[in-house]
Amino acid sequence: MVVPEPDVEVPAGNVKKGAKIFKAKCAQCHTIEKGGATKQGPNLYAIFGKQSGSAEGFPYSAANKESGIIWSDKHMFQYLINPKTYIPGTKMVFAGIKKDQERADLIAFMASNTD
Repeated sequence: MVVPEPDVEVPAGNVKKGAKIFKAKCAQCHTIEKGGATKQGPNLYAIFGKQSGSAEGFPYSAANKESGIIWSDKHMFQYLINPKTYIPGTKMVFAGIKKDQERADLIAFMASNTD
């Protein structure tokens, strides 16, 4: 079952600011370059349009694999507020990003890392 996108507007993001946010808040556990390593979390290259819990070589929780989420900017915008609330049972240990603009900037950076 595919989960419908949340009814939210994602503000325009700044890729440069998003890169800084990724480095500060995400890079400890994730890579984002094509062919990047799996760390404590999966590689996030070209994440948008992919089924949650489907990256090769990462042992996802059942909650993540069975979430029905196809990653989009809207899903990611809501997920990044509090991952454990958005996907109950996820193994991702991250407090979240409360500021809308910071999430939008991070999403813009993530979206720029694709084919």
